[in-house]
Amino acid sequence: MKTKLEVKNLCYSYHTLEGETQALADITFDVKDGEFFAIVGPSGCGKSTLLSLLCGLIEPESGQILIDGTVREKSHTAMGYMLQKDHLFEWRTIFSNVALGLEIQNRLDEEAKGELLGMLDTYGLSQFRDAKPSQLSGGMRQRAALIRTLALKPDILLLDEPFSALDYQTRLEVCDDISTIIRTRKKTAILITHDLSEAISVADRILVLSSRPGRVKSVLPVPFAQEYDRPLLRRNAPEFSSYFNQLWKELKTHD
Repeated sequence: MKTKLEVKNLCYSYHTLEGETQALADITFDVKDGEFFAIVGPSGCGKSTLLSLLCGLIEPESGQILIDGTVREKSHTAMGYMLQKDHLFEWRTIFSNVALGLEIQNRLDEEAKGELLGMLDTYGLSQFRDAKPSQLSGGMRQRAALIRTLALKPDILLLDEPFSALDYQTRLEVCDDISTIIRTRKKTAILITHDLSEAISVADRILVLSSRPGRVKSVLPVPFAQEYDRPLLRRNAPEFSSYFNQLWKELKTHD
């Protein structure tokens, strides 16, 4: 499996009138093409900062980000970003919400509209195409947000705790649903989460960051047998608790 994304010796600090706060220090890791990669760590360790660096919202102080072997600044690889909240516009219909990115890029032609309608149908939202977001459950809203992201055909998906605003039962169901969609489409995905069980249930590998400034403590592979091919099934796998204990021990080990 070829490498999709490489991060080499990445460093970043925040600067205020009170002084400098180092957020990330010497971060190095890689993500394979089509891999589901999770990042965990204590609060304030720089997880969201790392995603912002990966997609170019902020620039590193030092280090490199390579996508398909090309420095990020010169790469034409498309990235999709899903946030904690769905950020659907309440005055627009579900169809016009999922079409927003294409509309902004002036790519909403008849073929694109047909593809959007197909995704709404595939992911159980076709009957709500003319509904407003307030008429949908939290899980359905997040599914619409995913369709809006996938419509732009990104090669890499960045997921910043996209299930954290949902109640626990809905969170489990939507995580299972959306993760399976991403795997079926063979997308490269990077998930940030505070939930260790969630990370184990979706990821191929999990990167563990230290407390601030965030450093790479370890990268833990979490392979499962073929029959445990969905997050909810993985939670019942015999090796699940072993992975959880491994991850918990790694997080609790002093830097």
